[in-house]
Amino acid sequence: MMMVRAGSVVDDFVEQLLPLLEEGDIIIDGGNANYPDTTRRTHYLAGKGILFVGAGVSGGEEGARRGPSIMPGGDKRAWEAVKPIFQAIAAKTPQGEPCCDWVGKDGAGHFVKMVHNGIEYGDMQLICEAYQFMKDGLGLSYDEMHRVFAEWNKTELDSYLIEITAAILGYKDEGGEPLAEKILDTAGQKGTGKWTGINALDLGIPLTLISEAVFARCVSSFKEQRVQTGKLFARTATPVEGGKQEWVEALRQALLASKIISYAQGLC
Repeated sequence: MMMVRAGSVVDDFVEQLLPLLEEGDIIIDGGNANYPDTTRRTHYLAGKGILFVGAGVSGGEEGARRGPSIMPGGDKRAWEAVKPIFQAIAAKTPQGEPCCDWVGKDGAGHFVKMVHNGIEYGDMQLICEAYQFMKDGLGLSYDEMHRVFAEWNKTELDSYLIEITAAILGYKDEGGEPLAEKILDTAGQKGTGKWTGINALDLGIPLTLISEAVFARCVSSFKEQRVQTGKLFARTATPVEGGKQEWVEALRQALLASKIISYAQGLC
């Protein structure tokens, strides 16, 4: 099983492995490959008697410790061999069911992971906008925002991203200052969100929220241009009027509704 950067690196590793393999051996790509590449590799290796599995893996550091969600696809003939291993190491539901099952042939596993990541792009952008509204619109301190997100994590918004947002906003550096203020405000991307948007365009499926989240990352990477533009078109954020608690609850409901839209678009 390999977990390397998507692209030609995967093909290079496959070619290095081929002389060492025998007919019926299995290669598993657990990285974030683009699903058409996984389909191509599945057919290419099948012609050489090798079984290829493209498995999306999700969970981050918590998944590494307690088990990830695994989304395998590719050559179905490999499933019976990898199934007991994958389902043993995968995360489990409260009922003990493994968060892993066969998704489908060719690039199906990596397609599902791609859309999963696209939805996550949308989630993160929505959280960023909620944070900005709290900070600039409501004038909340980092301690206050930390408490808000921690409370939200006890509601329908309960999720890993909300949980770590609360933790990050409450984290202080060695000088006792909020660490978030010192993190560079640029975001990169590995390609899955972009591929989700491209696939939606190819299929004619509206994916406005997730696509805008990808564009927001693109804009954030233009740090120098943003600084220059900020000087030319400087503006002051005007705090909103009204009670903060009422606004926080309205913001929670708006975030929940927006997340539903993001999930609905991703699952179309």
